[in-house]
Amino acid sequence: MNKTDDATRAETVGSLLRDDAVVHAARRGSPADTAVLDDAAIDAIRLQEDIGLDVITDGEVRRTAWAQTPRFLDCFAATAGRGALNWRGATEGHSGVPATDAGRPAGYPAVVGRVATARRTGDMTDDYAFLIRYARTRTKFTMPAPSYHRRYWSQEHSGAVYDSCEEYLSQIRDYLREVADKLVSMGCDYIQLDAPNYGSLCDPDTRAAMIADGRDPDAELAFDAELDNSLLSGLSGVTGALHVCRGNGPGGAWHSAGGYGAISGALFPKLEFGRLLLEYDSDRAGTFAPLADVREGTVVVLGLLTTKSDRLDDEEDVAARIAEAARYKPLSELALSTQCGFASVPIANPATPAAQRAKLEMVVSLARRTWPA
Repeated sequence: MNKTDDATRAETVGSLLRDDAVVHAARRGSPADTAVLDDAAIDAIRLQEDIGLDVITDGEVRRTAWAQTPRFLDCFAATAGRGALNWRGATEGHSGVPATDAGRPAGYPAVVGRVATARRTGDMTDDYAFLIRYARTRTKFTMPAPSYHRRYWSQEHSGAVYDSCEEYLSQIRDYLREVADKLVSMGCDYIQLDAPNYGSLCDPDTRAAMIADGRDPDAELAFDAELDNSLLSGLSGVTGALHVCRGNGPGGAWHSAGGYGAISGALFPKLEFGRLLLEYDSDRAGTFAPLADVREGTVVVLGLLTTKSDRLDDEEDVAARIAEAARYKPLSELALSTQCGFASVPIANPATPAAQRAKLEMVVSLARRTWPA
């Protein structure tokens, strides 16, 4: 198991709101846009530090999407007619563009070349180098879990260069391990893997579609858990975290219904992470009973405050839910966060900067109240 981290009680998942100027600057990525993105990252850092979060990110302001691997490896290409998820619940994003139509590429990326020999088109750790230059508190780096990259597998397009999806995923793991090793050499002691693919396996419709396509969800889950474990294996003094997302698309959309009980018995005991971030901001996530399947010593970060609306949760209601979760997992092995980031993609969730701040302030307030130093 990665380093147990039971002192970090108040955190955010990753991304923060960005205005249109920042979104456009990230998309263009020209040298002239660097100052805009630098200023936005510094603002994100200061916001989180002023609020008092125990660990912070750079707000992911330079990203055009939370999962960046295709940006840094040239072995991916947009392919039409694949990659669709069952997105539901979207509203209009901050730019006024309908979220279901916004920002879609010509086709979903597929791996069409070998990762091991791909040309690197940048350094994924550059954002972290900037973060630690300006941060005065603990920092973390977020990146997609190796297992998430199944979303980029296409038998038609990828099968021409790989004998199996598992061979490809192992090479993705090796690439991300290079990133992790460099992060550690830079002083990073908290690495979070984001894995909405596990959240998808909670949804009975998604599982049925996989089976109809000839896939074995249980076998894939078993392989993926070991794959993700292996990424951070042997990294001493590092808090490894896995965030099981349930979909945080444009305009606050989601793609996974069904409780964590669909995967908890097979997945949670296998996960060798110090922290497990779970989303519990809606009835779709089910009960807290699956927390009993999490390994002893692993801290569960409860994502109880939604980023998908402006509505501010009632503090006493959230406190009661923490107490309810503690029936299944000791309070000493719980922490608190928002359910996901505020802007996983350029079309942000329907929350204002004021609501974003209020939600993060409540995370800190409740954490100090629940786990006094």
